[in-house]
Amino acid sequence: MSGCLFCGIIGGEIPSTVVYEDDRVYAFRDINPQAKVHVLVVPREHHEDVEALSANPTLLAAVITAGVEVAKREGIHDSGYRFVFNTGDDACRTVFHAHLHVLGAQQLSTFGH
Repeated sequence: MSGCLFCGIIGGEIPSTVVYEDDRVYAFRDINPQAKVHVLVVPREHHEDVEALSANPTLLAAVITAGVEVAKREGIHDSGYRFVFNTGDDACRTVFHAHLHVLGAQQLSTFGH
């Protein structure tokens, strides 16, 4: 999609540090990490948010599966990690292309207790 930051990254127009990629997803390091490991997993196909992405359950599953692979490659699979999708203004979403945050490599603050 024209003007989309993540489409530009996927297309190679904007530099990124790739962690994992396949024909359906592209995963790269966040430029403003919120944890020692902070990787974004982005579907190559543009979907505005996870709600739109949920209309394609196979692609949504590919994003989640890639997130697990990122956790393994980053060495956080056994110690624990967090997946986050931000949707809407109250979640502070800033990029309108669905993406999964993979966070870990440190004790994360309590959440959902």
